Order: sequence, then structure tokens, then C-alpha cells
Amino acid sequence: MAVEWKESGVEELDLAEVEREICRLPDVSIVRIVGEPDGRVSEVHVVAVQGKHPKQIVRDVQSVALASFGLEIDRRVISVVQLGGNVLADAPASGPRPSIVAITAEASGLRSLVRVTLALDDEEAVGFAEGSIATTARHRLVALATVDALRQLEPAAECVDIDHAQIERIGARDVAVVTVVFVIPPAEQIVSGSAIVRPPQEADAVARAVLDATNRRLSYVAAP
Repeated sequence: MAVEWKESGVEELDLAEVEREICRLPDVSIVRIVGEPDGRVSEVHVVAVQGKHPKQIVRDVQSVALASFGLEIDRRVISVVQLGGNVLADAPASGPRPSIVAITAEASGLRSLVRVTLALDDEEAVGFAEGSIATTARHRLVALATVDALRQLEPAAECVDIDHAQIERIGARDVAVVTVVFVIPPAEQIVSGSAIVRPPQEADAVARAVLDATNRRLSYVAAP
């Protein structure tokens, strides 16, 4: 692959292509690269599975970027979060789980209001999220509204926040992937959830991915 260089860094390098190549590593689930206008990579966020030492994952990321794209990444800007093999991920499922009743979105000018209604036993709660009508924001708004409703049904969900929400193409199917942050002082843990998109119900898949990420773990957090 031919790569053109300029003094300040890599010219017109497609960081999304670099992310896709790094995600081919067997231990890596999600990668997000932040680039500066001068071509310098300022942040690399990696979500990986348990097993390999984080330092080795960092070296693997550096090797793929350099070998495939001629892109040198400073190890100090690479952060690795490993999922699985911990008490939250291994917590047993217990009790009824919230279900999705309805999802609606209203646009007013450049703003969008998303409502997600969840049900748990005989109780229903409506969560809200407001933001830009930009297509890049809509999945995150659905995820935020889902968490807002979840907090009303599950007090333990106060420790939950949305890190990222998007639709990924995997093979012949679209999959909603959501990363969620559990804040349990003094620690923070990022976990992921996913759900197959049932066309054309992308919003429903994002909400289901949020519930997939939180259901079992909330049972653990709520435990005495």
C-alpha cells in the first residue's frame, strides 16, 4: 500500500480504515482513534477481551498501524480496557428484566427529542434525551434515553453512563454496539452490549444493546 508523507505526519490517512485493520486483531473488539489536523494521533482507545497483557496489545496496535499504514503511534496515547473475567461480567442473572415498550423521536429545527419507554413488571418509565438532529448523534440519543428510563426502574442504574453507541456492519448483518461505563467509586469499568438490527429498527437495536450491556451487571450492583 502506497502512503504519501508530509513533514507534519500522514497526509489524508483514513483513520476509520486503520481502526478496521486494528479490529482484525483477535483480542481487540473496538478501536477509536483521535487524530489532529497536523496528522498526529493524539488518542487511541482500545476495548479488548481478557487474556493478553495490555502492554502486548499496545505493541500489537502499534505494529499493525506501522506495518499496514506506515503510521507511528506513541504507546503513551494508547489506552486499553479489557472486558470479561471480572465480578461484574460474571454476575449471575436474577429477577425480571426491563423490556422495550416504545421508542419515538421528534425533530424541531436542528434539535431532536428521543423518548424511550421501558417496562419492568407492572411499572413503566419514559426516558428522554435531547440533542442534535445529526445522523451521527441519533444512536447516542437513543442510548441516553434508554439509560434515563432505566434509572427510573432500577435505582442501581444511577452508576451507568453511555460511552459510545453505533451501528456496525458485521458480515451480512448490521449490529448495534454500545459501550457503557459503570462508575463504582473509586473505579470505572467499561462494558459492551450488542444486538442484531431488525430492519429498519436501528433505534430498537440500540436500546436492546444498552439492556444487553446492563441487565446482569445491574443485578450485581444492586446486590447488598
